[in-house]
Amino acid sequence: MSENKEVLDEEPRSILMGIISQLSRGMDLSRVTLPVFVLEPRSFLEKITDFMSHPDLIRKTALEKDPLERFVQVVRYYLSGWHIQPKGVKKPYNPVLGEHFRCKWMFPDSTEAFYISEQLSHHPPISGYAIYSPDNQFIISGELSPKSKFLGNSVASMLQGSTKIQFLNIPNEDYTITYPNMYARGILFGTMMMELGDSITVRCPQNDFVCNVEFKTKGFFTGTYNAIAGTIKKESTGEVLYEIGGNWSDKMEIREIQNGRKGSWTLFFDAANSQVYPKIVAPEDEQEPYESRRLWSKVTSALTNRDMDLATDEKTAIEENQRMIAKERDENDINWSPRFFTFKNGEYVPKLANISVDPAIAKKQIEQFVFAHHETNASYQELHPSQ
Repeated sequence: MSENKEVLDEEPRSILMGIISQLSRGMDLSRVTLPVFVLEPRSFLEKITDFMSHPDLIRKTALEKDPLERFVQVVRYYLSGWHIQPKGVKKPYNPVLGEHFRCKWMFPDSTEAFYISEQLSHHPPISGYAIYSPDNQFIISGELSPKSKFLGNSVASMLQGSTKIQFLNIPNEDYTITYPNMYARGILFGTMMMELGDSITVRCPQNDFVCNVEFKTKGFFTGTYNAIAGTIKKESTGEVLYEIGGNWSDKMEIREIQNGRKGSWTLFFDAANSQVYPKIVAPEDEQEPYESRRLWSKVTSALTNRDMDLATDEKTAIEENQRMIAKERDENDINWSPRFFTFKNGEYVPKLANISVDPAIAKKQIEQFVFAHHETNASYQELHPSQ
């Protein structure tokens, strides 16, 4: 738990207090500029990949014949991604409109997964993402729209949106998942720390399963940090099939319930002893101008070298350039549209939707979609109409 805590020195604490003194409780923080020392040196678009850090938990799920066991594996996979957090209380870069991040993972059996994310809106912030693994027969996609609020001695980041998981060999079966909220505590007094709170839902309507998990925040005098408690039920009857407990940053346990009788707790996920698979990302000099690591490279370098003045200057330069581009688009009556996603039936979905059932053909389709390189692609030109 100590990694989620941070004690600020006098100068940064004073800077933060100066900003906080201008805020009112419940205020939306989306347009508030925060000091660079609170930044995690990566884009929010890259941070989303934390959910895929333990692919072994879902790589073989498509082959599972039992619908309930498939559902349990999906729940475990989703809960496994939350323990990966920066040291202290940090927030990733806010992606700029049209920014994208892409990578892939290689697995021990030589299968792969491919990831693409794109910033679809700046105000309000909306990030779309998709993970394709045709070898393992799954697609994970979704959108995230964080909304930050000032709550006095804490800041809440309400994670709106949802994730959808589909298995290519099981048509008409969808898993829809919501997100917990994040809380930065102790920003006025006490030790700063990060917590997850509130509840998430995993639902597969076709198989009548639902999972509700509460991310418990610690009380002032009672409780423990990072605790969870949840159930897996038949949604139509409310029959409890499993209970889930433990700690999302350490070990989680599960127990089966049959005819009201509770079984023994067994290990569900162990963060310390689970392998984290590294992302494979193109070198920055091979990336497009709006790829996350290249776009933010100077800010990241300055933060890594603890040069906060330079980091501030480089971050300000990016933000001012975005304001200039937005103004130029408005003056030229240019409507920007995403490169990788499209808005359909009230939500953003990946433009690559019709994938071949042949894994080899599907892999070529996905690689072309995710990794096609255009130094001045249509989206980039729309963001820079003067070029």
